[in-house]
This record gives sequence, structure tokens and C-alpha cells, in this order.
Amino acid sequence: MNVDESTRVPVVIVGAGPVGVTAALLLARRGVRSVVLERHRDVYPLPRAVAADDEIHRILQAAGVGEEFTAISRPAGGLRLLDAGHRVMAEFRRSPHGRHGYPQSSMFDQPELERVFRDALARHPECELRGGVEVTGVGPDSTGPVRVTYRADDGEHELWADAVLGCDGAGSLTREAIGGVWEDLRFEERWTVIDAETTGPVRCWEGVDQVCDPQRPGTFMRVNDTRYRWEFRIGEGRETVRELIAPWLSPSYDGDFEVVRETQYTFRARVADRWRSGRVFLLGDAAHLTPPFIGQGLCSGLRDAYNLTWKLARVLQQGGDERLLDTYESERRPHARHVVRLAVAMGWAMTGGQDGAAALRRRALAAACRIPGLTELAGRDLSPPLTAGPLVRRGVRRGLAGTHCPQPWVSIDGRRTRLDEVLGDSFALLTATEPGPSLTALAHGLGVDAVAVTDLGDDGTLAAWLRSGRADAVLLRPDRVVMDVIPTGGRDFTATTAWASLLHTTRSPVPSERKAPQSLLRSTTR
Repeated sequence: MNVDESTRVPVVIVGAGPVGVTAALLLARRGVRSVVLERHRDVYPLPRAVAADDEIHRILQAAGVGEEFTAISRPAGGLRLLDAGHRVMAEFRRSPHGRHGYPQSSMFDQPELERVFRDALARHPECELRGGVEVTGVGPDSTGPVRVTYRADDGEHELWADAVLGCDGAGSLTREAIGGVWEDLRFEERWTVIDAETTGPVRCWEGVDQVCDPQRPGTFMRVNDTRYRWEFRIGEGRETVRELIAPWLSPSYDGDFEVVRETQYTFRARVADRWRSGRVFLLGDAAHLTPPFIGQGLCSGLRDAYNLTWKLARVLQQGGDERLLDTYESERRPHARHVVRLAVAMGWAMTGGQDGAAALRRRALAAACRIPGLTELAGRDLSPPLTAGPLVRRGVRRGLAGTHCPQPWVSIDGRRTRLDEVLGDSFALLTATEPGPSLTALAHGLGVDAVAVTDLGDDGTLAAWLRSGRADAVLLRPDRVVMDVIPTGGRDFTATTAWASLLHTTRSPVPSERKAPQSLLRSTTR
């Protein structure tokens, strides 16, 4: 295949929404160049996503924009279920201090976040954004670089990429190019979404209200100091915006009120039947669509980006095993499918549905909300552990494998910082005991340094976490998922040969932006 080297790039990303730009930033921090192709010339000005959880905040930290996101977001108190008369049936609190080091739930304005992303892209020479272009073709799949064609004002262009990330939304051209089709998870409803700006008094709390009214189910939240969002399922009648939002405003309210956006959406539940063909991958809405009832649409897309980018960088930069890329779909697709199904179940329970069993479901929901401890359980993390696989080694007990390591504040050399800033961007070995000879030899082979939790100066969170999982040490992946565990009193990981060959590389790594301080590392070369 004859390829003009001037048109060849390591990665082409189709779509410059939050998922595509996050992928570009994560790759850049590992030294991987990308070209991002986007049809809009500037940030899309209207609000869409409004919620993110603490795991996503941690991903944004890894992408280098964690503090900026903190500045433009506000913690949300959780979820309240209201009956048709707006009386509280149940309240699911979200903590301001989640296991990932951030509030369990945060509200934000997507155009603000996208401006943060654009500024971050401009700081990275490894990222090139080409706006105002239309991608016209991807592939066909081959054993060599992938051809991407696009149309700009000055005519047709082509790029040849070692990998293509399709972050181009529900109508994804990339998904069509790899022959992907939707698996329908049987949820489809038409809703009206209203975004409004006002400085006047609005009846609200610091979380989300879900009105469980079968005649007019709705969702309400305060996004920031002056921005609010309402969502209502479309019924047979036609009501004005003022009539729909009347329960949240005083009858005599006559202050400023600007409708920023009023639009209709069809909420669907779908997962693509394939997420990869060769070096072409699907991420975000190109791979899965979820109803918004648990606020996980954008979250799932950013998890896609975090899961794939460290693996892709290892393959492209260090000659990592190609089989490493197989684990992207095998890990993310079941996880995303679970989250979509959870959103569907929550949607049917909260809105009551429109069929003959709606009243029965509402009575069951009201009864369940009175069960002691259930509301606390429902307020926990919505992201389940990854299932067992080549990069998640699970024994008889579930334990810590497949879960995320918590991220407390730590104190290193008199400096207070977050754990991930200490561990760096690569693998990490956290230990509660001194590593033995076989473990240090294995760690050295992987280029991993051991970090003793007793040296981290945290509040005891990490030591308690290891004890709760009956672990003396854990091997963390770059995305901070526990890959393997040494059980209490054990000497080695449970199945090192299964993942060690997969992680073998043929080239030295390109230095990443975050590296653990040498004063903290327990030498693995002794």
C-alpha cells in the first residue's frame, strides 16, 4: 500500500465532543499525536449533558483538566423521588466526598466544559483540531493504516491513521463503516427538554427531582446559580413552558426568565453489536445510547476513552501486544450494557411507564423506598466492577479485582496532593508489606515501582481498603482499576502468566506527563 507519509498520523479522532477531546488529551499526555476532525467550527453553544460522577471527575483529572472542571461545576445532593403532588417519596443522597476524591455527583454546563477542553487542546502540540470539516469515509478495514477522507472548504482530503476513534455520536458514520448495528434494549420515549436562565427564586434543592407521575413524569435540576433544566415526557396535550414549570415557580413570579433551549428528544436504550474492526473503534454515543435517568450518558463515553487510550498508547508507543486492544470491547461493552439496563429499569420505576402494570410498579416503588437501608444502598456508585478477563484476575471471591482504587489526598515531601498525581500515568504496585524477591522481579519486568501505603501520608483510607479486600498488595492498571491482588499472607499474584505476556512490550516507553516521585518508590531492582 502506497501511503503519502505527510498524510499519516498515529490516531484520527472523528468528533470533538467531550468524548473525542478527552481521548485526544489522554493520548497526548502519553505522547501520542492525534488529529481531531469536527464538523462544527466552534464549541456547540447549547447545553446537553449536565451531570458527571466522581469517577468521571477523576478521568478529567487524568486528562489534565480536573481543576478546571472543579471551577465550573457544583456538587449535587443526590436524587429525590416525588409523587404527582410533588411530595417526597424517597431521597437518595450523594456524598460530597466520593471514593475517587471528588463529589459523587456534579452538575455543569456542557458549553463551559467544552471551552475548557478546547483551551486544553491548544496547550498540547500533540493534538490538532480541524473544525468545519465533514468526514466522508473511514476504511475499509485492512492490515495497514486506515484511510479517513473528509471534506473541507478547500476540497477533499485524506489521512492515513494507525488507529481511528469514532466519537461521532448516535448517527455515527464510523459505526456504519465497521458494519455495526444497534441492539435494541426496548426503551423509547419522546421527551421535551427545557433549559432556562433566571435570577429569580425557583423551588429546588441541591440535587435532582424526579416526578413519578404517570400522566406527566418529569425531571428537574439546578445546573448552576442561574441555569435550570426541566425534562417532561410528551403526552397527548400541548402545554406551554410556563404551564409545565409552574410547580417550581411562585404563582406571582414575574421576574426575568429566558428559555435558552426547548427541544424534543427521543430517549433510547441501545448498544452497538460490535465496537471494533481492526484498528477502528467506537466510543460514546456511537457505541451506546442510554436514557438520562441516572445521568450516565456522558459518563459512559468518558469511561470508554479512559479504558481504550492507555491500551492504544501502549501498543502504538511501546510495541505492546495487539491482543491488548481486544480487551477494550470485552471490558467496556458488558459494563455499558449494564449501565444502560440500569437506566431503563430506573426510568420505568420512576416514570411509572404507560402500560397496565404502571400502577403496580409505582406501589412497589413506594414500598421499596420504605425499606431500611435501601436509599443508602441506591446512593452508592452506579459504575459496577469490571468483569473477570485477561486484565482483571479474579479468584473464588470477588474481592478488589475489577474495582477502582480509591483516591485520597496524600502528603509527599510535605506537599499535599491527590493519589493519582503521585502514582503517575502507568501501572502501580500498592503494598501493605515489603515485596518479596519474586514480586520485585515481576514488577521490574513490567517497569512497575512498588509504593508502600504507609509512606503515602493519607488518612488511612488505602490501608483500610486493602484490609477490607484481604489484600497485601494490588497491581493497578493505568486507569486505576485493580488488575490483580496478592491476598493476605500470599507471596505472588494469582495468575501472573495470564496478563504478563499481554503487557510485554518491545520498545521503551515514551515519558508521560505524570511520574511518581523517586523519594516515594520502593526499589524493585534490589
